[in-house]
Amino acid sequence: MADLGNEAVTVETRGNVMLITINRPEARNAVNRFVHEGVGDALEAADKDPEIRVVIVTGAGDKSFCAGADLVALSRGESLAPDDKTKAAWGFAGIVSHAISKPVIAAVNGMALGGGLEITLACDLAVAVDEAKFGLPEPKRGLFAAAGGVFRLPEQLPKKIAMEMILTGDPIDANRALELGLINAVAPREQLLDTAFALAERIAVNAPLSVQASKRMAQGISNGRVEREEAAWAQNREETKIVFTSEDSREGPKAFAEKRAPVWKAR
Repeated sequence: MADLGNEAVTVETRGNVMLITINRPEARNAVNRFVHEGVGDALEAADKDPEIRVVIVTGAGDKSFCAGADLVALSRGESLAPDDKTKAAWGFAGIVSHAISKPVIAAVNGMALGGGLEITLACDLAVAVDEAKFGLPEPKRGLFAAAGGVFRLPEQLPKKIAMEMILTGDPIDANRALELGLINAVAPREQLLDTAFALAERIAVNAPLSVQASKRMAQGISNGRVEREEAAWAQNREETKIVFTSEDSREGPKAFAEKRAPVWKAR
């Protein structure tokens, strides 16, 4: 495990549990190419290591679990994914399309908006600090949650609650998320990782092959893919071409930067 991690991601093991930390607190743990590669490489290593039975993904600092895409990197023309096609196929942050057999727990240490919520949705279980918020604010910026959020949220919440969050872009707090079953536990900040590790240990004491087969069956994973999501990802790519090349997709971030209300043109 010594060769895992990079300038944006730290990786450590505690017994049979791997802890992956997005380590860009100065950028609210926004995702760039190094986050994608660091998280994805660690997940790949965990899946191949028989000693690792559970993975925890968290963020550094006390402000944000993950602020989504690194807009500064994008503004410089940088890609958020590695050039390697196999690694790029892991999806946003190296995780949203990266189906491994080992259970993955999100330890949400702050705001989980946009990409942060999409990472949470990609995990099997989640615990959060009591001041965390969860939301998909992309429609407020002329975009949509294109890293799985728009089709996974309705699977993990009651449909009309999910639709309210998706269409309004408004967030919910940690207690509401717990009440709705979006997360498994809420903890004070100083107890977040202890809570995540306690949950991981309850899994790690079980027979590893039984746990992994159970996860694959429950999540519909076959040959490293979630087959029931293939059609959704295909439609997602088509919708992305429409929305992300529109005038409104440029107006939203511009209005946000200029601290004014956007003027939508539906084109």
